[in-house]
Amino acid sequence: MTVEFISAINTRHADELNPRPGGRAVDPAYLRRYARTLEDAGFDYTLVPYGSAGADSFVIATAVAAATERLKPLVAVRPNTVFPLVAAQQLSTLDQLSEGRAVVHIISGGSDAEQARQGDFLSKDERYDRSEEWIRIVRRAWTETAPFSHEGRHYRFEDFGPGLPTFTGAPIPISVGGSSDAAYRVGGALGDIFGLWGEPLADTREQIARVNEQARLAGRADTPRIWVTFRPIIAETDELAWEKAHRIIGTIAETYANGAFHKHYDKGGAPQNVGSQRLLDAAARGEVHDRALWTRPAAVTRASGASTALVGSYETVAAAILDYVDLGAELVSIRGYDNLNDAIDYGRHILPLVRQELAHREATGQRGQVVAQPEFAEGVRG
Repeated sequence: MTVEFISAINTRHADELNPRPGGRAVDPAYLRRYARTLEDAGFDYTLVPYGSAGADSFVIATAVAAATERLKPLVAVRPNTVFPLVAAQQLSTLDQLSEGRAVVHIISGGSDAEQARQGDFLSKDERYDRSEEWIRIVRRAWTETAPFSHEGRHYRFEDFGPGLPTFTGAPIPISVGGSSDAAYRVGGALGDIFGLWGEPLADTREQIARVNEQARLAGRADTPRIWVTFRPIIAETDELAWEKAHRIIGTIAETYANGAFHKHYDKGGAPQNVGSQRLLDAAARGEVHDRALWTRPAAVTRASGASTALVGSYETVAAAILDYVDLGAELVSIRGYDNLNDAIDYGRHILPLVRQELAHREATGQRGQVVAQPEFAEGVRG
């Protein structure tokens, strides 16, 4: 099995440990440095997030592609913000410019309040229905060799095409995420990739089975590649990592308490999206699950986005990641709290360990313990 790593891009030198309110929203020099750091560290993809108050994901993805040679920008898109044929054109352009590196992640929307900020008042199930129609149109725009028309529930157009081709002529990979029945249905049927947040192993196994079942019901011969997401906290030993984790959570609690970082997607009460609800449920069941999964950050942040950590030594966290690989995860997203320095540390200490163990398994046909840490290229932190 090929396992690839994802991170998330930063547009300015600020994160949950250093919120730095105010100042320039996009720092071009820092953005280029961050993207090159991810590439040097060995990441395969970087998520380019989308929010109503954030930088435009297509523009940032283009800057990431221009600053790197191998890193694939994973562009988050909300179907309510861009007509599918326009998105197909934008993604094809990015794919041509990056020589085949474009990937798209569909956000159907987990918060009514956040969707309403940009004029979207559909219900959750209606948003997923729209995403399904959007995906089907985008794929046709990349593959049809003659003009075509469409009249559906959410979109209508006449005599479009042929559209701008992708770099290879094949459709750009499409990722779908979520934890609701509607998300499983759409992602299982249409996703090349399906994204999950970091839950306990048993819960993740159940989610993967549900996605795969929806793929089977849709008549697919394959299943989506599974993507899992964590916020690792690492150190040379387990004890040092846990000391670090408790220092970090104290700062994060203060950051969220004073409102310096919270997205405020929901107007009070419990979060609407099922993914956050599931993380909070896992936190209520226990602070530590399995080998290294720590749920306290989810509890502190109301599970605002991907918010569970893997805590431990380099070997412990690499082994914990491999536990999810053994469930069927082929893509692993890891993003820290001190984002730039954490990305460097993951490249030095985590990615090589996971990849070396997978190579060992392939060579020997066996599963074993995480092997001794290999050397990582010098000079990345500079």
